[in-house]
Amino acid sequence: MAKSNYKVIKDIEDLPGVGPAIAEKLSNAGYSDVASIAASTPFELAEAVEISVEKAKKIIEAAKNAVEVDYTTGWELLERRKTIGKITTGSKKLDELLGGGVETQSLTEFFGKFSSGKSQVGFQLSVNVQLPVEKGGLEGKVAFIDTEGTFRPDRIKQMAEALKLDPKKVLENIFVMRAESSDHQILLVEKLENLIKKEPIKLVVVDSLTSHFRAEYIGRGSLGERQQKLNAHIHSLQRIADKFNVAVYFTNQVMDNPAIMFGDPTTPIGGHVLAHAATYRVYLRKSKEEKRIARLVDSPNLPEREVVFKVTAEGIRD
Repeated sequence: MAKSNYKVIKDIEDLPGVGPAIAEKLSNAGYSDVASIAASTPFELAEAVEISVEKAKKIIEAAKNAVEVDYTTGWELLERRKTIGKITTGSKKLDELLGGGVETQSLTEFFGKFSSGKSQVGFQLSVNVQLPVEKGGLEGKVAFIDTEGTFRPDRIKQMAEALKLDPKKVLENIFVMRAESSDHQILLVEKLENLIKKEPIKLVVVDSLTSHFRAEYIGRGSLGERQQKLNAHIHSLQRIADKFNVAVYFTNQVMDNPAIMFGDPTTPIGGHVLAHAATYRVYLRKSKEEKRIARLVDSPNLPEREVVFKVTAEGIRD
């Protein structure tokens, strides 16, 4: 069966004009393979690696000649979609908003302010993915990348007990990794493949995706580097979702955009890089007491709309 991505046929160092030093600079700038170089612009590459535009043009041309673009037919893609699994959120309304739950082979982003319920949804999915398929699960385990120290085993225990599950077994099926920096976070995702080959992982949770990037890359001068790294990072997550048929759920922080004069000024971190990368984008906001409002703001096949659900002691509910 044909593949829908670039097939790399040479290492970066094998490209004419690229030695070990330039290869290292390319890697640090987020160019992880020959295909990513082939898709860049001369000015972008020249600035990232501190070389002349002319040299960048020659490297890009060599990269274009070094990759083959395979194809996949529409029918093959339709057949592949039949293998997609869906994880219930615990709320039928929220599941309906997402077209039946959080799906595999996709990136699902929930963004919102503090205490809007983003992490709670991640906890609930970590429990629910372990349920049988007929109950909205995938009988799988979880890789949980915690970037802010928000993982709470006692909360998982509470949610598991509400579903009459053995809390010890549920917690043993969640592999928690604490990311200490953005580079460490990137490395953890790169190493995920080894874990997935050994364990039946069906869900990857990153809570939150942007926290370290936001803290470490401050000011307009570092924005380009941050976005390049974030772009490579999110593409690594998508590759894992596609290759192993797992669901990827990540939370995102927000900021207030003063340029928005009317309506809600809340804007997710990550700019266009995350806006284009996430398959499903959901904006969460807090309502009265336990109620939360979820609005689907981006999806390839579902309409934009809102639903209300609850974050209770038992977990996510209608």
